[in-house]
Amino acid sequence: MSITPDQVLDCSGMACPMPILKTKKAVDGLQLGQILKMIATDPGSTSDMEAWTKKTGHTLVASEQVEGKFIFYIKKSK
Repeated sequence: MSITPDQVLDCSGMACPMPILKTKKAVDGLQLGQILKMIATDPGSTSDMEAWTKKTGHTLVASEQVEGKFIFYIKKSK
């Protein structure tokens, strides 16, 4: 994928709700318009990220699954 993130957060091995909590903290530290790449291994993270971005108003730019990892690109939108 050709998205260049401003920050990378690896939440591999963490179970819900830790990936969401760490993602929130990381996104809070970004500037408006910057992108966070979050990597998770929890299969539930796909629905969690969709719900969290919808609830918070941030943008889930893209997501993909690579070698058992779930990768999300989240743009700080507010």
